[in-house]
Amino acid sequence: MSHPPATLSRTRLVEALVATLDRAMPTCSRFAYRLVGTGAALLHGVDLPAADIDILVRERKAVDAFGAALSEFKCIDEPAWLPDAKQYYGNWEVTGVEVGFSTVELESDLDTIETFGRGPWEHFVHLPCGSHEVPTVSLELRLITEVCRGRAERYGPLIEHLRAKGCDLGLVHRGLVTRGQPEEVREQVMRRLRRFP
Repeated sequence: MSHPPATLSRTRLVEALVATLDRAMPTCSRFAYRLVGTGAALLHGVDLPAADIDILVRERKAVDAFGAALSEFKCIDEPAWLPDAKQYYGNWEVTGVEVGFSTVELESDLDTIETFGRGPWEHFVHLPCGSHEVPTVSLELRLITEVCRGRAERYGPLIEHLRAKGCDLGLVHRGLVTRGQPEEVREQVMRRLRRFP
């Protein structure tokens, strides 16, 4: 599936999220959701390239409910099961921004993964967005994702932000270990987070 170029600013992210939630709430308020992906980093205040908004939900009927609430907007991908990705996914265009809702149906007891297992449901913060408080995955989990993908141009700004604001070093270290990152990578990330040169 193709994505638009990575030109989403924090201002446009907030505009699209507010429009989405204004339309979906309170109808969909009974469904737990998390803002994940690069959009989560943007809402936290980290300047990273982003193309769209990714919203994680626990159950397929939540994707359907958000989709029904967004019926006035253009539907890019009708909600459908994606067997290779193990996701039930739907995608809409809201104020010119793609907003995707998805389950990730992989079993895990780990709390160190951004989009499945316990992680996104236990490690998150509510961030203001217009009149809404958006449950947004913690930057520690986003950092683990980007390190595991080897995207230094993305995990560098995340490290700088977390170093300045403070972070859960234990969660990051545990995540890098459980995701099988080499010792030299783990040490480099942890050294940078601890403000060591």
